[in-house]
Amino acid sequence: MPLPYKLMHAAGLMIIALAVASGTALAQSFPNKAVRVIVPFPAGGSTDIVGRTIAQKLSEMWGQPVVVENRPGGGTTIGTDAVAKAPADGYTLLVTPAPFTINPSLLAKLPYDALTDFAPITLINTTPLVLVVNPGVPAKSVKELIALAKARPGKLNFGSSGSGGSNHLAGELFNAMAGVKMVHIPYKGNAPALIDLAGGHVDLIFNGLTSALPLIKSGKLRALAVTSMQRSAALPDAPTLDEVALKGFVAVAWNGLGAPANTPRDVIAKINADVLRIVSSPELKERLKAEGSDPVGSTPGQYAAFLRAEVAKWAKVIKFAGVKAE
Repeated sequence: MPLPYKLMHAAGLMIIALAVASGTALAQSFPNKAVRVIVPFPAGGSTDIVGRTIAQKLSEMWGQPVVVENRPGGGTTIGTDAVAKAPADGYTLLVTPAPFTINPSLLAKLPYDALTDFAPITLINTTPLVLVVNPGVPAKSVKELIALAKARPGKLNFGSSGSGGSNHLAGELFNAMAGVKMVHIPYKGNAPALIDLAGGHVDLIFNGLTSALPLIKSGKLRALAVTSMQRSAALPDAPTLDEVALKGFVAVAWNGLGAPANTPRDVIAKINADVLRIVSSPELKERLKAEGSDPVGSTPGQYAAFLRAEVAKWAKVIKFAGVKAE
């Protein structure tokens, strides 16, 4: 015999109340064992450094081991997929770098959905790229570079660390927004691209600020602009592309933190609050800024919106430029 509506409604409210109470209790006891933080890159890079810094501070807060596990390969998809398929209990976390929002449009088939198989926690930091040219290029500003590229269609070239990477797509975004056609020259890594740029074998590159700074300060490269919406404290004299030529141009490297989808919201909220405390600490702010990076910190909802916007932006650029994975 069916239950009367009022009884069904009361039962439903009781179930919801029990679920909330259960989630709250889980969050209060979390974590009671070791937590894994998956970094989908080899050890030693900027994403790994960020992941290890956050993990160390969380371990100190929680009194539990927070262990970084490097799972490189597949353009970050191997480590990312491992987290997508992990139990949704908060004990496996993912440091999400920029390829997280590029791969959905770059790779033909992913074993996960970047926007539905993960619970966003927070955006940790962003790092602007810097547009640098060889001193032999006769352009002292972004507007002069655009004029030069328009006068020499297909003659200027830009290097990158490989097809489909952040610095390659920044160059393609520049092509699209400036209405120019510079030729992409892919390298097997960032170091050889920078060496050839300094040697005059390529004209320009959109490079990570940290590794370009020594070459800029020594005069071997000329900085024209940074790719963030605000100027970088590490290179304050370099304007943003947004302010000098291309309104709305943003192409930054970044790192965030996520968990498997359906991780309890109270657990996500706890991790978010604790990571925000770390990101806002003077110690981490100074460390990131020294490397040319900007601490951010966001709510899960803000991070989710950021991810959706990045996926949509790079999908358009990849389609426009016909970018293919190597």
